[in-house]
Amino acid sequence: MDAQAYIQRKPRQSAHLQLVEDCFEALERAWDEHYASKYGYWRGHVQRIIYEYLDCGDLRNGFARVRCADCGHEYLLPFSCKRRHFCPSCHARRVAEFGEFLVDQVLLDVPHRQWVFTLPKMLRVWFMYDRRLLGKLARITWKLLQKFIKASSINDKASVEDASPAAVIAIQTFGEQVNFNPHIHVILADGCFLNDGKFVEAWAHDTAELKDAFTGAVFALLADHGLSDSRIDTIRSWQHSGFQVYRGAQIRAGDRDGLERLAQYIVRCPFAQSRMAYDRESSQVSYRGKTTGAVKLYAALDFLARLVVQIPSPGEQMVRYLGHYSNKSRGMRKKEFEPVGSAAQVIPPKRPGSKRWARLIAKVFLTDPLTCPKCQGSMKILSFIEKDDVITKILKHLGLWHELWERPVANAPPLIEFDGYCEEGPQHTLPEYEYEAC
Repeated sequence: MDAQAYIQRKPRQSAHLQLVEDCFEALERAWDEHYASKYGYWRGHVQRIIYEYLDCGDLRNGFARVRCADCGHEYLLPFSCKRRHFCPSCHARRVAEFGEFLVDQVLLDVPHRQWVFTLPKMLRVWFMYDRRLLGKLARITWKLLQKFIKASSINDKASVEDASPAAVIAIQTFGEQVNFNPHIHVILADGCFLNDGKFVEAWAHDTAELKDAFTGAVFALLADHGLSDSRIDTIRSWQHSGFQVYRGAQIRAGDRDGLERLAQYIVRCPFAQSRMAYDRESSQVSYRGKTTGAVKLYAALDFLARLVVQIPSPGEQMVRYLGHYSNKSRGMRKKEFEPVGSAAQVIPPKRPGSKRWARLIAKVFLTDPLTCPKCQGSMKILSFIEKDDVITKILKHLGLWHELWERPVANAPPLIEFDGYCEEGPQHTLPEYEYEAC
């Protein structure tokens, strides 16, 4: 479908932004008393991310002037906050960018599969209280997958050490109702690369042993962090432990669209604005699950707390490139194929995956910000306006300056008492967590 003319979004009319405006300060004040026992300590960087998000799309923080070369129509395009995992608009553009980058610059023209590793509900709270465990979980997954895919691809034991699996791993922390549900998504080359660059496709995919190994590795990890033997024995005694290893259908070599869709899926936003409704009068949020379609009702502060928990910590690496797809391996291969000569003789190639912001908006929202809504002609960016005095002068001249936003001021929503508890301990002792469906 061709992209249509761009219609400027109105972020302050979204249920998500209204919820954040009305409830964030109340949530911050109430966190230690009402939510710390369930979600862990308050992370200071969350406030900065929230404030940056509240400025997203605000003309008073700067904008670009865009004008049509044919009819002279002009509009102002506000700057975005670029906050992933919390701003749905900015995250959507990042998702599109990531999908194109992965297909253009990382994944090679070989078969791939999606793998998903999930945990029992009883163990998920450990990864919420200590997010460093998420990185360790990703490393465990990669170590097991390397061994598994090598054994499934290489017959000669002497060649196993030279075989190189390739994967992109994404850490997701959310379930269907934006509940904390840590799990690992993997785009794995369905085979191994050899030293000469040849690819050997895997033939065996019995995941039973891999699931058992994953279960044992997670128990060993958490036991080192205080998980009791009795809790481990309890989970092992269940008929269905809650550990799962999912192997998706093979995406054949050359299926660019299939790989790009999968790449976008593994880094998608934790929630969807289209499935969310916020009632300011009752201070309640309803959210519809994507898979089941079930609609659940939440107190406004409770739902915002769920969203805040999904924000990664500073420096937290949510996507990892490993094996043959690691940054080091890709850099070494690129260096091998570079022409030999002086710097004056060699012209560095352009990055094929770099896309203009307008291209990403058109891809995500099917609207082109550089197509004139008046005459369908081509528009160009004239300038970027960033100085406060110039911004104020232009907006007041156009009648777009507002000292106060034209919206009702909502009272802080009532607090909902949490009936859990937190035992005393040196840091965080895990409470009896309230489990729910994924």
